Parts: sequence; C-alpha cells; structure tokens
Amino acid sequence: MATAVLLRLAPLPPHPSPLAPSSPKPALLLPLGRHRGRAAGAIRAAGDGLADQTTVYTGVYGPWSVDDADVREVLLYRAGLVTAAASFLVASSGAFLPAGNPAGDAVRQGADLLYAAGATGLGLSLVLIHIYVTPIKRFLQALWAVGVLGSVGTYALAAAPLDEGLVRYVLEHPGAMWFVGPTFAALTGLVFKEGLCYGKLEAGILTFVIPILLLGHLSGLMDDGVKLGLLGVWMALFTVFAARKFQQPIKDDIGDKSVFMFNALPEEEKKALLQKLEAPTEQKFE
Repeated sequence: MATAVLLRLAPLPPHPSPLAPSSPKPALLLPLGRHRGRAAGAIRAAGDGLADQTTVYTGVYGPWSVDDADVREVLLYRAGLVTAAASFLVASSGAFLPAGNPAGDAVRQGADLLYAAGATGLGLSLVLIHIYVTPIKRFLQALWAVGVLGSVGTYALAAAPLDEGLVRYVLEHPGAMWFVGPTFAALTGLVFKEGLCYGKLEAGILTFVIPILLLGHLSGLMDDGVKLGLLGVWMALFTVFAARKFQQPIKDDIGDKSVFMFNALPEEEKKALLQKLEAPTEQKFE
C-alpha cells in the first residue's frame, strides 16, 4: 500500500539523503499518510498553532502530510517527556527541602514512585521518538530497558533487604549507579537528539550536565555542594526543555515522514521506488 502511494508521487532528484530535512513548500499532490481517506481538516494541538492535514510537505522520497495518528503520537511523545520532567522535578526538590519539612518528607518517602513514573514517561517517549537511523533508536531503548531492569534488581536484591528505598540506596551507595545509570544514559541520548535536531540550548547543556553529575556521584570525586548546584541546573533546564516542546509545530517532531515510509518498505519495493525517482533525471541528460 505504501509503495503504491509513493510510486504515484512526482519524481524527485536522484540519490536522496535519508537525513535531509523536509521542506515546508506545499505540492499539489496526494498527501501521504495512513488515513488518506479521512476528510482533510485542521487539527489544533497544544502549543502548535494550526496543524492542517491539507498542507503537503516535500520530503526526500515524496510529499507527505500530517494526519491524526501523527498528532496523537507526537502529543504522547511530549506527554512522556513532561511526565519524566515533572517526576524528576518533584523528586529532586526533596534534596533542597530540610528534614522535618512536611513537603520534603512526603517527597522523600515517595521518591521511588516518582522515579518509576519518570522512567515510564521516558520509556513512552523512547518508543514514539522519531529517529531516521533505527539502530540508534533501538540502542536508546535498550539502554532504558537495561536501566529499568537494573533498578528493579538493585531494589529487590540490595535496597529492600536493608529496608531502604531505591533512590535512597543509590544516594548512599554510589556504586549502584552502574545498574540504574543506563536509564539516565538513554535520557541523555534523547536530549542530545533534541539539541542536535532543533538547536535547543537547554538540551545541549543537559547533554553535559546529566553525565557530569552522575559520574561525579559514581566516582565520589564531587562534593555535595557541587552536586546540589548541578542538580538545580538539571531541574531548571529539564523544566524549560519539556515546556518548550509544546511550542514546536507538530511536524517538527515527525521529521521527514517520507523517509520513515521508505524505510518501512521491503528491499525490492525500495529499489522500484528509487528507479522511479531517478528515471526523469536520467532521461533529462540523454
């Protein structure tokens, strides 16, 4: 089905780059998408202005448009980031609230639940994230899975026997970072991707702040004052990062949809499509 749609598209220049950004210039062609039979209409997304299904963007392998399923995926991706950021912000606030403070005590007691909620939100975003190079996406997902398994194992085998929570145990035993750290490595990869693709300063800084703080804790070479400072920076930047996601157009988080459609085709159908796209250029120079 996808091949039939792509082959009906107007020819594009030969040898397209799979990482090339999509162009916002509309084309008078059938919109690509999984729900082409639906009536075209405007979809208003939070913080996104107007996402119009009738707007067609020029991709590397052909025109494409945003459909309802795309909007749902992007909003769920962003919701996962907000969940991770909010959980981290609340859980980390316990480090700045004094002992005996009712709010601080409540946060510290619920730290493990907040960690679980944040990890779940991050996992959702890693499932829905759009990355052209599939092995990179799978690698980030694998890091997340290893970190989650390590967290469960650390709690069950080390923290629980001491009647401690996972978060408290990791704080008191830096070596446990080896087991929970891959989850944060996956988060670092995600913010690096966001910073690289969209030039977001807060994402770029987080790419360095997260590993520096965690490695400082793991090595024991960083004093508590520096840790609190970096933790505060992490909290502020993560909040800005999650909030700014809703200022982006929906299509930005989709990327070039034609690339994903092309990558999903069987090899024979890819070859047929490439021949179709290259044919006009070859004829032109004959």
